[in-house]
Amino acid sequence: MTTDDRPGEPTGSRPISNIKCPDCGALNRIGASERGAPHCGTCGKPLPWVVDADERTFAVEAKASPTVIVDLWAPWCGPCRIVSPMLDAFARQHAGRVKVVKVNVDDNQRLAIRFDAMSIPTMVVLRDGQVADRIVGAMPQPALWARLEPHLKPPKKA
Repeated sequence: MTTDDRPGEPTGSRPISNIKCPDCGALNRIGASERGAPHCGTCGKPLPWVVDADERTFAVEAKASPTVIVDLWAPWCGPCRIVSPMLDAFARQHAGRVKVVKVNVDDNQRLAIRFDAMSIPTMVVLRDGQVADRIVGAMPQPALWARLEPHLKPPKKA
């Protein structure tokens, strides 16, 4: 098996993510892209775009035309484990309009420093590569979504 054949391993400089379509269940191999958002290869519906990134893959993962939410977290952090499924649900609800990039701060300390993640969870909203908002700490889902939704770009017209 070559590196290109392993799920989740980068192909050149483009990391590959496996994303299951919530509509038809098809597994889609999706590479990072600066333009557009992923759609299911089987049914054509927008896919929820949630990926893991590290210091090696972050730059390419953070370049995306939809709004990017960087989730700075750690596996031992209880509030992080509360926020993570909220962000996954947000990505499902707003498929095609948001990309969630999850970064484990224990393994990627340079990214934690870059985004000044002194406390976790820290979520940094990027629009067109620029920081649009930062949210520190957990909050109830309605409050988190209300804070994130204004940063979404309008949906593309069919």
